[in-house]
Amino acid sequence: MVGLDRFELFCAVVQAGSFTGAAERLQQTRAAVSFNIKQLEAELGVTLLTRTTRRIALTDAGERFYQRCLRVVEQARIAIDEARGEHGSLQGSLRITSTVEYGMQVLAPALQAFCLEHPDLCVRLGTHTAQVDLVRERFDVAIRLGQAQDSNYRGVCLATYDVRLVLAPSLLAAHGESIINAPQQLAGLAQLAHSRFEQHNRWELVGNEGRSAVFEPQGTPLLVADNASILRAFAVQGAGVALLPDWLVADDLASGQLIDGLPAYRFPRQSVYALYPPSRHVPRKVRAWIDFIKAWLATPGPGRPANRLASVRSATIRAPGADADPC
Repeated sequence: MVGLDRFELFCAVVQAGSFTGAAERLQQTRAAVSFNIKQLEAELGVTLLTRTTRRIALTDAGERFYQRCLRVVEQARIAIDEARGEHGSLQGSLRITSTVEYGMQVLAPALQAFCLEHPDLCVRLGTHTAQVDLVRERFDVAIRLGQAQDSNYRGVCLATYDVRLVLAPSLLAAHGESIINAPQQLAGLAQLAHSRFEQHNRWELVGNEGRSAVFEPQGTPLLVADNASILRAFAVQGAGVALLPDWLVADDLASGQLIDGLPAYRFPRQSVYALYPPSRHVPRKVRAWIDFIKAWLATPGPGRPANRLASVRSATIRAPGADADPC
C-alpha cells in the first residue's frame, strides 16, 4: 500500500515546482525526494512527472493523481486535527504570512500572547511584500491589508483602519507653510508612493463637514517602494508626502516627526483581512488564531492598535469568488 507520506511528498513536489524546492520545504535531501517519487511511480506503475534540467511537469495521469492526492491529504489532516482536538490543546504548526510592517507593529505582540496560550503549537510567521500563493507555499492563513478583492480564498474581515497623507514639518517649512490642509496643494509636492497604489492615484475624499474633494498627485512620484516603512523613513526626512496607515505613523504624529497634511479630510477606510485556503473544514488552529486576533484588535490595551482600529463587524456576505466578512 502506498503510504500517506508519499502522497504529501508528491503534492509538495508539484506545488514547489521542483525536487529542490520540495526538499527545502520538507527539510529533506533532494536525493531522498527524488528517490521517493521514483518509488511512488514504480508502485503505481505509471509516470507521474516529466523531468527536464530546468523544471518538472505533470503527465495527464499525474494531474489526475495530484487532484486526488490533495483530497486525501486534506482529509487526513482533518482527521488528525479532530483527533488532537479531543485533548483540548492545539498542536502541530500554524503558518502565517503578512507584511513586514504589520508583522512588526501589530502581529508581534499578538502572536506572543497567542503562543503563551497555546504552548504546544509552533507558529511560523513569514513576511512578504508580495501576496503569496497560500496553497503552493503551504500557509494556513494570510493577514492582508487594503480593500477586498475577488479571491479563491475564504476570508474574515478583522478590522478597519485609516490612511493618512503625512509629511515632515521641514517639508512644509521649505515651502513657507505651517499647515496646508488643501488637497490640490499637497498634490503638487514631491510624492512617495506605494507600489500597491501606483495605478490608483485618484482618491475621493470626505471632509469633516461632509464636503467632498479629490486628491490626485501630479507628475511622477519621487519614489515608489513596496514597503511602507521605507516610505515612512523618507517622509520623516522631509523627502515628500506619503499615504500611510495610521497604525504605522501614530507615534510619529504624536511626537511631531510627521504631521497629517489633510486633518480635515478622510481617505476611504482600509481593511485587515484573514484569508485561508478554501476547505469544507477549517482547522481548529486557524479558527483559534482568527478568533484571537479579532478579539485582540478590538480590545484596548498597552501596545495594542485597538484605539486606532474600528471595531469588527460580525455580518457575513459572499463576494464574487470569495467568502469574506466585510468590515
